[in-house]
Amino acid sequence: MVVLALLAVAGVAAWRFLDRETRDERAAAVDGFLDAWAAGDPQAAGRRTDNPTDATARLTALRKDLPHRGLTLERGERTEEGDAYAFRLTWRFSAADTWTYTSTVPLVRSEGRWLVHWSPAVVHPRLTEGSKLAQRSGKGERADVLAADGSTLDGLAPALVGVPGSSGLQYRYDKQLTGRPGTTVAIVGTSTGRTLRTVHTGPDAREGTPVRTTLDPDTQRAAEAALEGLDKNAAIVAVRPSTGHILAAADNPPTGENRSLRGRYAPGSDFKVVTAAALLDGGLSADTPVPCPKYETVDGQRFENQDLFELPSGSTFRDDFAHSCNTGIIALRDRLSPDSLTTTAKAFGIGSTWDVGAVTFDGSVPVATSANDKAAAMIGQGRVEASPLVMASVAATVKSGTFRQPVLVPDAVKKRAQAEEQLAPAVAEQLRTMMRAVVTEGSGSALRDISGEPGAKTGTAEYGQETPPRTHAWFIGYRGDLAFAVFIEDGGSGGRDAGPVAAAFLQGLPG
Repeated sequence: MVVLALLAVAGVAAWRFLDRETRDERAAAVDGFLDAWAAGDPQAAGRRTDNPTDATARLTALRKDLPHRGLTLERGERTEEGDAYAFRLTWRFSAADTWTYTSTVPLVRSEGRWLVHWSPAVVHPRLTEGSKLAQRSGKGERADVLAADGSTLDGLAPALVGVPGSSGLQYRYDKQLTGRPGTTVAIVGTSTGRTLRTVHTGPDAREGTPVRTTLDPDTQRAAEAALEGLDKNAAIVAVRPSTGHILAAADNPPTGENRSLRGRYAPGSDFKVVTAAALLDGGLSADTPVPCPKYETVDGQRFENQDLFELPSGSTFRDDFAHSCNTGIIALRDRLSPDSLTTTAKAFGIGSTWDVGAVTFDGSVPVATSANDKAAAMIGQGRVEASPLVMASVAATVKSGTFRQPVLVPDAVKKRAQAEEQLAPAVAEQLRTMMRAVVTEGSGSALRDISGEPGAKTGTAEYGQETPPRTHAWFIGYRGDLAFAVFIEDGGSGGRDAGPVAAAFLQGLPG
């Protein structure tokens, strides 16, 4: 091994190489002990002391208590007392983390030879019989996922927040939340393990950085309370129309799948908001007479209204929209080209990739390939798909008149998606009037007693191959600067089943 000598020069320790041939018996005894210790042979090192049992046990335990990548032991000169040598220890824990200090090896003459006079102070000058060195290593303290107000989301939005290193935001931002590994060395009590003194703190240690979301705790709690007790998979998403900030993302069951942002479902009649926008933009008026019969047949395929209802003669487009009439809407299909819905959906941000700060499904509205395909798409069936987040954003776009891409983790968003098309102000105004009519005279009656003049749209989306088909229940809407979507998987009817959940959500909000 390389050996250095400690010199006192103007009070500063200096090291120089010593030639092995110049060492006396004392130096040879010290070298033998240090060489064995550095080589990782506690028994050989112990045999060179006057207390082999204790020295061997201590050095063996030290290898476990202080894990390291390398240890260098460098002997210096004899001390002024003569029967002791200074030496320098350098522990290497990582490429950027080393710990260097000096200690002393005292010697004693026994049976004609020099031995190391063993005590724990040989390992570190501050050690005693009742203490030892121990490493406090690992990752920096994990940070929290926070709400918009900086509070911790303890117990809120568990399906969204997820499990550290496994799912949700905890998985996506694991590196940021976890921090950076580092090493701390402490003198601890041998029997208690209690830290007595910290003697080294590595430069790598860094606590995790919190992830701040846009979730509003009161809104999130109201959404979760509205879903509580449902025996169906369900979700509620709330968005602030003026900013696009996601205020709530609640899932049922709470610790199950994140349907609120990632769910992929037929939106049913909630999509009629987009269809209505396309028709209004094409020159139709909310007051245009549009009959609503029980059936509408397209190339041999019969479409019908839920429960086979029909509206009286003289009904308008607004009436059809308010009562969610499928046949009246589909009868207007010739006013739309195969790509009309695809183009109009872009005004609601559907068709672009959203940078939200979390994994999302951002909706899909393919160009129609046939008259039947177009008819199904007009009522949110066929190949049209959306998530609860997308449908909450549709309601938010109507309320504000402009698409603002939803955001959950602002600091992580590099570029928000921009709408490739824009809603004409007159179209947005008519949509708001029609969504208000859904509440005051149509299928959204669950909100009639809710203050703030909310607007809404109900949706019942068929799925599967059963006869009659099973249905998802949807209900989207807005009130003030809050837009929302309620989704209940296999939940029945939008107005009858999702509507009361939407009402409970709004009633649960502060104020």
